[in-house]
Amino acid sequence: MRSTLLYVATVLIWGSTWLAIEFQIGVVAPEVSLVYRFVIAALLMWGFCLWRGIDMRINGMNSVFLVVLAACNFGFNYLILYWAQEYLTSAMTSIAFSALLMFNIINTRIFFGKPIAGRIYIGAVMGIVGIGALFWFDLRQFDMSSESVIGLGLALIGTVVASLGNMVSVRNSKQGIGVMQGNAWGMLFGSVLLVIYTLFSGATYSIDWNVGYISSLLYLSIFGTVVAFACYFALLKDIGPEKASYSIVLFPVVAVVLSTFFEGFEWHLNTVIGFILVLIGNVIVLTPMQRIRKWLSVRQSATVG
Repeated sequence: MRSTLLYVATVLIWGSTWLAIEFQIGVVAPEVSLVYRFVIAALLMWGFCLWRGIDMRINGMNSVFLVVLAACNFGFNYLILYWAQEYLTSAMTSIAFSALLMFNIINTRIFFGKPIAGRIYIGAVMGIVGIGALFWFDLRQFDMSSESVIGLGLALIGTVVASLGNMVSVRNSKQGIGVMQGNAWGMLFGSVLLVIYTLFSGATYSIDWNVGYISSLLYLSIFGTVVAFACYFALLKDIGPEKASYSIVLFPVVAVVLSTFFEGFEWHLNTVIGFILVLIGNVIVLTPMQRIRKWLSVRQSATVG
């Protein structure tokens, strides 16, 4: 039950952040908006940890890995994906980011030597194909021009960086670093790294007092960062990165549903096919093989009877 709740919360929150990010683009430089987002998130996380009396002490080696976690999951992965969206549509960027599932499967095998069940690969492929079906019209319009290639390359680099951050999170959990403690330090280090980057890049600090910008910033900071990362990293610890990362494939599904209500997204046959493939892949990934065999045997017995 705990894993199910964490999974659903992660999917719904991060799936909705695509819509919220639209309100962040425009007046304020993307890297500056990221600074605001992670500074707010870090303050909230530290306030929560201190209120709960969580031990925030870390040793030298763990602090190094927390900086790496910050760079990979609380900073530069977002920055690179923002750069990618200067060349690609948000749909294309989300398709590229769904490759995180495959990268996590591969990296789990490389860094932890964990055998991956065959159904995970099957479910992963179905999920990625489903995402491709959801955004089939965008894919048809994709051309291999120099700008598109640059955007796709950046999106995949940002996804690889995020996957490495996931591996660091798993490593930190194995070393006894709590999810809340690790996230608080990661968001603090991430904020510092982003501020340093803005100083060197010459970005101008400004604020858009528009209701849309402020409300989306608070939503991304509180729910999209504090709550969602806590759920996702707890999920990584509970069920492993190869299963937890399938939630990434469901994000565009949530984004499409929200776009239907708020942006007039029109459904087509490819949309329905994509949804079906993603959901079937989700069931395959999250359902233990013995349960599938048991279900099939019961169905077979019922058919014979």
